[in-house]
Amino acid sequence: MKPAPFEYCRADTLDEALELMAEFGSDASALAGGMSLGPMLNMRLARPAAVIDINPVESLAGIAADGGVLETGALCRQVDALASPLIAESVPLLAEALPFVGHFQTRNRGTLGGSVCHADPSAEIPLALVALGGEVVVQRKGRARTIAADDFFDGIFATAREPDELVTALRWPRATAGTGCAFDEIAQRQGDFAIAAVAAAATVDPDGGLSAVSLGLGGIEDRPVLADLSGFVGAPATAETAAGAAALAADRADPIEDPKASAAYRRQLVRVLGARALERAFDRAGAAPC
Repeated sequence: MKPAPFEYCRADTLDEALELMAEFGSDASALAGGMSLGPMLNMRLARPAAVIDINPVESLAGIAADGGVLETGALCRQVDALASPLIAESVPLLAEALPFVGHFQTRNRGTLGGSVCHADPSAEIPLALVALGGEVVVQRKGRARTIAADDFFDGIFATAREPDELVTALRWPRATAGTGCAFDEIAQRQGDFAIAAVAAAATVDPDGGLSAVSLGLGGIEDRPVLADLSGFVGAPATAETAAGAAALAADRADPIEDPKASAAYRRQLVRVLGARALERAFDRAGAAPC
């Protein structure tokens, strides 16, 4: 199929991109990697009046550390993030999740910001951002704001971004000593959309107790969700605790059903994958910073 007619607009600077977003508003789609937007245009699932190409805006492609936060520009390519020593050291959960994202061909063009803005509930990058308590930076003409990742996703392909706003950066908490993380997922084939994905992070005290623990779930509900595991703070970082926390997350989840899997199957995957990821996160927390 061919896309419906649209106006192509090239933005060479961030100011130009924001001007165009203000002009077209809800009638605009921003083009970053195009790995999701391209097929949606061709299938006419998206019919914007204007496609705003932000690829020339080099200021949106960087990776920079600032104190306890790592900021990745919206145009940071997935392949560059995967190859970045700074991301591997500072946000290893993202580094572990990225090989599950599509295929190497799509990672060559796909961007971190584009994945987050697209808001597919099965996507790995939004899940990692939610699990770590990250933030999304959005800008409009004359104003910028930061949204907690857990508040950014409103549902399938729906976010808290206003029509004239552009996602410009993602903010990732940097790993600290005593913290471990792990990522896992099940898909029909490597690179397919996840039937269920989990992202775990845990901080273990020197005495072996949990001072913080989180488990993000992807592909389970209509957005990436964070299980409430606050009741496990203070518990020992053991396999039994991991299994109990994953079981609680599964019981409290509200899984979707689709042709790939039933709600019951997805709930069971949370139990199995969640326990596996949490136990790995506990082990890594005791071994080295994650």
